[in-house]
Amino acid sequence: MAKMGNKPCWWLIHSSRSRMSTTILLITCLLTWAKCQENQSMTQEEKLVIRDQIIEMFDHAYGSYMKYAYPADELMPLSCKGRVRGQEPNRGDIDDSLGKFSLTLIDTLDTLVVLNKLDDFEDAVRKTVRDVRLDNDVVVSVFETNIRVLGGLLGAHVMADLLRQRGERMQWYQDELLHMAKELGHRLLPAFNTTSGLPYPKVNLRYGVLNPLSRTGTESDTCTACAGTMILEFAALSRLSGESVFEENARKALDVLWDRRQRGSDLVGTVINIHNEEWVRRDSGVGAGIDSYYEYLMKAYILLGDNVFLERFNIHYSAIMKYISQPPLLLNVHMHNPTVSVRSWMDSLLAFFPGLQVLRGDLKPAIETHEMLYQVTKQHKFLPEAFTTEFRVHWGQHLLRPEFAESTYYLYKATGDPYYLRVGQSIVEKLNAYARVPCGFAAVQDVRTGTHEDRMDSFFLAEMFKYLYLLFSEKTELPIDIDDYIFTTEAHLLPVSLSTTKPPCPGNDTVRDLTLSLTQETDPVSHEEDLFTHSCPSLETLFPNNPSFAKTIRDSYKYLTGVGRAFHPLPVREIELPLHDNGMEPVEFLKSMGISLTPLNEVMAGEGRRQKDRKGVYRVKLVAELSQTQEEEEVLPHVVQLISPPYLGRTVLTAGPAKFGLDLTKQEHGVKGSIVKASPYTACGPIDNAQELEGHIALALRGDCMFAAKARRLQEAGAIGVIFIDHREGSNSEETPLFQMVGDGDSTEDINLPLVFVFSREGAVLTAALEEHQNVDVLLLPKERQLGHDKTEKPVSMNIKLRLAEEGELDEGAARGPTLEFFLEKEQLLLKEEEEEELEHREQQHKACTKADKDGRTAPCTAGSSPTTKSNCGPDTNP
Repeated sequence: MAKMGNKPCWWLIHSSRSRMSTTILLITCLLTWAKCQENQSMTQEEKLVIRDQIIEMFDHAYGSYMKYAYPADELMPLSCKGRVRGQEPNRGDIDDSLGKFSLTLIDTLDTLVVLNKLDDFEDAVRKTVRDVRLDNDVVVSVFETNIRVLGGLLGAHVMADLLRQRGERMQWYQDELLHMAKELGHRLLPAFNTTSGLPYPKVNLRYGVLNPLSRTGTESDTCTACAGTMILEFAALSRLSGESVFEENARKALDVLWDRRQRGSDLVGTVINIHNEEWVRRDSGVGAGIDSYYEYLMKAYILLGDNVFLERFNIHYSAIMKYISQPPLLLNVHMHNPTVSVRSWMDSLLAFFPGLQVLRGDLKPAIETHEMLYQVTKQHKFLPEAFTTEFRVHWGQHLLRPEFAESTYYLYKATGDPYYLRVGQSIVEKLNAYARVPCGFAAVQDVRTGTHEDRMDSFFLAEMFKYLYLLFSEKTELPIDIDDYIFTTEAHLLPVSLSTTKPPCPGNDTVRDLTLSLTQETDPVSHEEDLFTHSCPSLETLFPNNPSFAKTIRDSYKYLTGVGRAFHPLPVREIELPLHDNGMEPVEFLKSMGISLTPLNEVMAGEGRRQKDRKGVYRVKLVAELSQTQEEEEVLPHVVQLISPPYLGRTVLTAGPAKFGLDLTKQEHGVKGSIVKASPYTACGPIDNAQELEGHIALALRGDCMFAAKARRLQEAGAIGVIFIDHREGSNSEETPLFQMVGDGDSTEDINLPLVFVFSREGAVLTAALEEHQNVDVLLLPKERQLGHDKTEKPVSMNIKLRLAEEGELDEGAARGPTLEFFLEKEQLLLKEEEEEELEHREQQHKACTKADKDGRTAPCTAGSSPTTKSNCGPDTNP
């Protein structure tokens, strides 16, 4: 077992009364491992150059925000101005992060300390205390406000308090940031006023949830991560302020999620009803919608020293590794039937998971998944928002997300392997090459085209630069001891000493005992078999006298996406395929795909190896040739055609189809109707204007929930079709490839209305038309069938009889109707068949004449040559 001084690592984790340092993170234990030097070594001078480059990039991004955007919430880097909610076009749920509280400034505060910009930090704290208000009449996301603003205030308070105690600066500081954090905490608390204890997803900062002026409180669903990612910030706030109400509410929400897990699989779903606690979306993964729930169970144990969180995490983790982890992939499954994958793509948010696996000490799958993600970035420059299991783009957007950099940092700290420094270097280079713009860094609208989006989210400054700077810095070069803190999901720093210096929230003994009991019942031997359940991982176990451990794992995934490798025909691969004895249907199906099956015992006969006779076990020989496919499946373009006055079909907007709902390709004349804007616009809650929507085509904004969920609500409201409009400002069909909308993992057979998707710029045409004319009729149909479009004519066959006659000669009594007249000189007349015969004849003649020269010289025949009996030289004069 790895030692820290005279004490084993498990002592550090389990001693709830001893000072917890980030050795709890398990990283410190691994740092004692001798550095694994591959051929990727990096000198201190190189690291310093890259670190200086990161500082310059941060200055460019933060300086641009302060110059062009402050006190707005975010910078619009293409417009070089601030994004103020209500003054810019609404982007749906994306804007729920904005509360008119200088979001980017607060989110960046403790990053300034980590980067040793202490003067800038003190100035930024003064601005925050002086300028920021938290009582604005605005509806915000509880989840985003918690992790970005409350977490930012707490992290900055901890830093300010530390600097004040050192006596070097911040002597004026009187816990103002903590007071602001407590005020914000109380403004978020009304969201927890539900019968279940699960919070509403949104809250009005001034009026709460159920107040008539709040403009919220109608939501019935929330995501698992939204409800389960409160405990770190709320518990820290309780222990710093002395008010236990915050920690109590966050714990209660976690208790509900734990209680509602699927007992057979120990998995949770993605979306849950906050009133009846029923799962709304039952797909389970580690990416969007669930990610930070798992992260906070593990980190709550580290921060608070409470075993209940570790027990829950370990049970969930075993289920993840059993059902979701398919190295190097992490695939969503159905929580009630976890052997079934519900989609063939992954989202970029799962990139945090290798870092969480490092915290648990499970390095092999962490290395595998991280390497897969790195190969995807090599292929597409950045991680697309979603990508398929074949590593093609599913959603091309890249929002400058930091999760891949986060896992890179954790793996480097765990292994000391300089390979991960090179990975970090590639992140830095690609950001500068493809995301840097004159006024900051811009999100990439589509990694395939490289187009930018006028967006720089606050997490870019809060997380990306923090992880990159730490990756290339030595501990002694930092202004704080980084091992004394744990990162929240937004990378804010909370001291692990909270578990010992501040009293815990009481009242969880019953829950803890129940959890331990459940653990023993469901998995009585797992903790005996799992070396890392309660202890810091042993270096001998992780790296059994093998310095190239990480490289050996990576090498098998080096050319996973095909990038960097010359093409070679794939060899025949063999797998065992168990089939039922009566499984002729799958056998024939495989044959139709070019896969031949031979009973294994027949193949193995005579190979010198003993094989048991196993019925229904086959060796599969792949005989189908694989061809290069397009990066995206072909999408049949649809259109929204405005047909009412004054448009009259002249305005045609390109649209994308859906993989579910009414198939417009089978509707001869499309679907016609007048358009009405849904309320709420995202259609993610109960529809307020159902009477107005009935019999009309609904306009709904993308985001906040799945397309299928929106479609069901609008269908129930009586809509006859839906046009979804992209919430990404400035997106358009000319610059962004079309895609097909997909369902939510559950059956979509109940959805029977037509659905199309238009990008932001095309959607603006629709909304502007609706505002100007109130009554706007549109037609939804495939592009090839749009009104007024030049359709492909069916071939018309004609029997044309040609008679060649002397000029002026016509049959007497010939019909005088539409006629075709050909005026051809006799000597120019040559019908096609005769022309081909003539050409063939000339070739034969030329060969014959060439051979005819008995003197050994070649003498081509001319038009005037005399024919011989053996050779017809000269043209055929017959007509």
